[in-house]
Amino acid sequence: MTVSEAVTLLRESGVDIEDADLTSFLRGVVAGPRQLDDAWMDLLGGDLSPSARDALDRCRSELAQSVDTGLGPGPAPADRLDALRKELKDRGVDGLVIPRTDEFQGEYIPARADRLEWLTGFNGSAGAAVVAMSQAAIFVDGRYTLQVRDQVDTDRFTVRHLVTEPVTDYLEQVFTAGQKVAFDPWLHTRNGVVGLQRAAKKAGFELVPVADNPIDAVWTTQPAAPLTPVRPHDIAYAGETSASKRERLSETLKKDGRKAAVITASDSIAWLLNVRGGDVSRCPLPLSFAILHDDSTVDWFIDRRKLLPGLSDHLGNGVAVHPFEEFSDALADLGAGGAKVQADPATAASVVFDKLIEGGATVVEDSDPCLLPKACKNDVELAGTRAAHTRDGAAISRFLAWLPAAVAAGGVTELSAADRLQAFRFRDPLIRDLSFDTISGAGPDGAIVHYRVTEETDRPLRQGELYLVDSGGQYLDGTTDITRTVALGEPTDEMKDRFTRVLKGHIAIATARFPAGVNGGQLDGFARQFLWSVGLDFDHGTGHGVGSYLNVHEGPQRISKGAGGVALQPGMILSNEPGYYKTGEYGIRIENLVVVIELQDQGLGDKPLLGFETITFAPIDLNLVDVSLLTDRETAWLNDYHAEVRRKVAPQLGDDAEAAAWLEKATRTL
Repeated sequence: MTVSEAVTLLRESGVDIEDADLTSFLRGVVAGPRQLDDAWMDLLGGDLSPSARDALDRCRSELAQSVDTGLGPGPAPADRLDALRKELKDRGVDGLVIPRTDEFQGEYIPARADRLEWLTGFNGSAGAAVVAMSQAAIFVDGRYTLQVRDQVDTDRFTVRHLVTEPVTDYLEQVFTAGQKVAFDPWLHTRNGVVGLQRAAKKAGFELVPVADNPIDAVWTTQPAAPLTPVRPHDIAYAGETSASKRERLSETLKKDGRKAAVITASDSIAWLLNVRGGDVSRCPLPLSFAILHDDSTVDWFIDRRKLLPGLSDHLGNGVAVHPFEEFSDALADLGAGGAKVQADPATAASVVFDKLIEGGATVVEDSDPCLLPKACKNDVELAGTRAAHTRDGAAISRFLAWLPAAVAAGGVTELSAADRLQAFRFRDPLIRDLSFDTISGAGPDGAIVHYRVTEETDRPLRQGELYLVDSGGQYLDGTTDITRTVALGEPTDEMKDRFTRVLKGHIAIATARFPAGVNGGQLDGFARQFLWSVGLDFDHGTGHGVGSYLNVHEGPQRISKGAGGVALQPGMILSNEPGYYKTGEYGIRIENLVVVIELQDQGLGDKPLLGFETITFAPIDLNLVDVSLLTDRETAWLNDYHAEVRRKVAPQLGDDAEAAAWLEKATRTL
């Protein structure tokens, strides 16, 4: 099927389009994640005939098969680093800082923006690289210390820890006075650039912003920007209209004397406008920018081709849609008369501040105004996520019931297990995607905190090993994230000891009670104390925020070492996921999601007393529990939790007698 033939059929359906425009449209469709339905065709308008739809699908499929983006895990070809160095030399600069991000600063990025993976082969969700003329380094956090050495040529890139050996330290060590280090101001936040500027001042090199990214100049197969449908997010799931949200936030702007707020986080915009999209894998986001004015109107900057027919009626008169290309000029126009404009230095690209200042604005550096309201879920959102978790618990239970006999029979691998779990989840009519790529780690692969199984790394699940599966779903009514560690056969005493210590930490978080004003950093040690007491620990946070049919990793709430973010507030959803990882042997993690709640009439002080409600329901492997290490209180919590799992999940299993029998045994009273 040729594009010209498809154009002919589209015109017969009333769609006036040229060959070049359809080719561009299809390249955008192919560049985005594969959609569950064919709604992307409706973006073209018209009343498409079955033959036109078939032609579009065939053209999309043929184009997808022919595209080679150059992306993929594993050491990247050496000539890419050589080509980048030549490009830098031609531009008269001595180095380049390469963060794994895009202009929206999201955790999940489209293929077009995955410059770090293209250059190095590393496909983790967080990282950076620095390229100099004679050396280079890649920076990852504790989740990826094992993975990075499998995926990156360590003869060409020195591996450094993103937190303890940061980019700025490396810049100070490698570059000297008179040298120029380039950076893309769309890919670094204001706070990030301030750190780079300090390093430049200390070492004496010049920090040079570039108008276009040098990697784009040498990445000849770079994909197009994604083009996926933007849909309304129904009030039945959102619980509050967009107009109401905009009015609430604009009142705060007016009170603070600010004319507008620039919002660059795509999940914030999706929440504010009650829309969802699909531009990035696993997160229902339309990539866009927005400006919220003090009169509650919004200027929304997005590719108009993404908007499904009828979306304008959902948005209403208070939202004006503009092309992406007008965003920079709009920022400059905001500054007229020295108006106060709010922007978040932690989430907005550095260039946003540059454009505002150039236009004469008085920039107020403050948090994204959507951040806290989005984090504190309303009653409708909480009811939805509780329902989603109950159904998700049934899918997990079916999977865990299937697993033991399947492993004993042989032939189950990390990939096939993940596929089976996905199949159980996709029985639910409200599911739209996974919430992240399933972490399916058997034996030593479980010790890789954010292991991503591929056909090259896939290994069978074997008796005598531990199997760690961290997974989640994106349902219309909520986002789930759950980790279970399962003993395949008989676990060792050491495995049971480590698992039980992790479980004790999990229970300590689940049962924590604290006055209003406490942040997650102050609670983090609760989860680690039983590992710490024997000299053990885990190198990741204990908990992250979770969205409502939005990002599975959401701020500002978190439970982690060091600065713990904002004070925890009722309605916030967080994960509770302590773990333990023995390199080369096994990994353990137990993860449930919890909601911050106020404990009415239980506190004795002036501040409200807060705690957590666990909303994830699936059995915790009792075969890994050393009961002698549990206190009576901890044993009671585990028994009560499993009783609640039975109560909520059993009715969801329907006539699946085998799964129901397994559930009864798996949640037996200790």
